[in-house]
Amino acid sequence: MLSAARHSALRAVRAQTGPKSQSLFAQSHSSSLARLLSTLAILEQKDGVLNTGSLGAVTAGQKLGGPVHGFVAGKNAKSIAQEAAKVQGLEKVIAAESEAYERGLAENWAPLLVENIKKGGYTHVIAAHSAFGKSILPRVAALLDAQQISDVTSIESEDTFVRPIYAGNAILTVQSTDPIKFLTVRQTAFAPAETEGGSASVEEGVDPKVESQTEWVSESLAKSDRPELASAEKVVSGGRGLKSKEEFERLIPPLADALGAAIGASRAAVDSGFADNSLQVGQTGKNVAPQLYLAVGISGAIQHLAGMKDSKVIACINKDPDAPIFQVADVGLVGDLFERVPELTEKLAR
Repeated sequence: MLSAARHSALRAVRAQTGPKSQSLFAQSHSSSLARLLSTLAILEQKDGVLNTGSLGAVTAGQKLGGPVHGFVAGKNAKSIAQEAAKVQGLEKVIAAESEAYERGLAENWAPLLVENIKKGGYTHVIAAHSAFGKSILPRVAALLDAQQISDVTSIESEDTFVRPIYAGNAILTVQSTDPIKFLTVRQTAFAPAETEGGSASVEEGVDPKVESQTEWVSESLAKSDRPELASAEKVVSGGRGLKSKEEFERLIPPLADALGAAIGASRAAVDSGFADNSLQVGQTGKNVAPQLYLAVGISGAIQHLAGMKDSKVIACINKDPDAPIFQVADVGLVGDLFERVPELTEKLAR
């Protein structure tokens, strides 16, 4: 038979293990887990200039908890690292300075990243879901016997991530048991980290200096004074309804210039030779989320919508009132684009 003192003691123990105590335990467990987590955010650069579009990887890393380190490589990596050290959310920036990494060849970068990931003991490695990230990260993940989770749009926990599939028609929640999680994150889903206000330290990275059989030969780039498509606040895209390259060039650039917008194109327009493939918006092109997206002569195939549906305002011009683009557009104009686009351009230019 228990004494009154024993009953009192048992009641005290039960009180300590009640909901409030469990909540405190959960908070303690969460903070302990955060201390164990660490993220390496791969930062892109071109010609010595930090690509701010890749800073969404830092934002994603912050959502996981634990320290976030940045990684840059190239012939001017140390000066770029000093610039990246100002990025809010970074505790450290690791730099590997070498001409071998300047062009972002996956064959060169993969062994470099493997060595630095091992040295840092990172639990997560994150890159933007750009051509650069999509090229490099799968190779690195394979070398470390892990899967890559692509095009992440939301982070639910340290091992659970959300990504679209079937051109955005279904949303998949993925849980990874790999000791190192490799993620590419959609640039429109994670805002770039602020480029001022940080005070990260800069550290020299490990350079394995592995010889590569891949050699950079040359590149041919279309130069433009217009805003860069992936980060522009306004985008004017042309589709197959323009009928020819000549009509695309006659109508779309003047309209884009009048709006101060970047130029995009549907896959149909690119495949028909109306526009360069670097301008393609859609599932197999670039994902954009501008303040204004104006679709001209674009029917609105699901693959195209997957690349621009996050735009704040969607407007369209199409002669077919039943075109799927009208179902997602905030503003739509039914009419002959060969008449309406010149009229609109003239009014905007006044």
